Amino acid sequence: MENHIKRIAKSKRIVIKVGSSTLTYENGKMNLKWIDDLAFLISDLLNSGREIVLVTSGAIAVGMSKLNMKEKLSNIPEKQAVAAVGQCELMYMYSTLFSKYGHSVGQVLLTKSVIEDEISLSNATNMMNSLIESNILPIVNENDAISIEEILHLTNFGDNDTLSAYVSIIVSADLLVLFTDTDGMYDDDPKKNPDAKYIPVIENIDENIEKSAGDAGSKFGTGGFVTKIRAAKIANEKGIDMIIVNGENPNIIRDILNEKQVGTLFVRRRC
Repeated sequence: MENHIKRIAKSKRIVIKVGSSTLTYENGKMNLKWIDDLAFLISDLLNSGREIVLVTSGAIAVGMSKLNMKEKLSNIPEKQAVAAVGQCELMYMYSTLFSKYGHSVGQVLLTKSVIEDEISLSNATNMMNSLIESNILPIVNENDAISIEEILHLTNFGDNDTLSAYVSIIVSADLLVLFTDTDGMYDDDPKKNPDAKYIPVIENIDENIEKSAGDAGSKFGTGGFVTKIRAAKIANEKGIDMIIVNGENPNIIRDILNEKQVGTLFVRRRC
């Protein structure tokens, strides 16, 4: 475990994924303090020589807030329209905050077809590497205004956890960090089972680990761990470490880089 901690602390190129529940309050409004803290943290990491890519959710949630919509959306075209509004608002907020700390951002909207097409994938890879080399922060989201995979919660590419794993591969990242609302992975749902045991490191995603994540239809599984296990398998297979941490305070990434044991580490496979 100690060797793993020392290795990930040296990670130079890091993909950070944040979800809608982290970016917004329960009422749907943007958590400006949290986003500002994230912008400051990432800007400081960039200043130190680290290379960062941010994968963000939140387009639909922010769009609903912007349009003062209270009811859940059920119509797919309406969700796509709201996502188009929310994406503009979200990027405006990111651009404003990162600019305050002296950094520029570039919006990258991906769809499953880009990943699956060799030429499109090559173009996306070259573009993202160019942004990174120019010290511009790539901010990636699935293009919800066009693609409906995430809206429909389809598998393989229908969520930003999985998207972040593919982005990690595209940019040849050393480390993928996923923010969540728990302190890491447990062998059972800690909200239901007080005796659930915390798992600090996972070197092999076996059947027991997948079972601990919950079924896709369960409350715990829907909360994100099924997709996080999927992301870990994709990233680890390509030699990328992945860690799940509590996103309450984005500065927890400093703990990772200061060789502190936090969250749950999914250990990469040697390629």
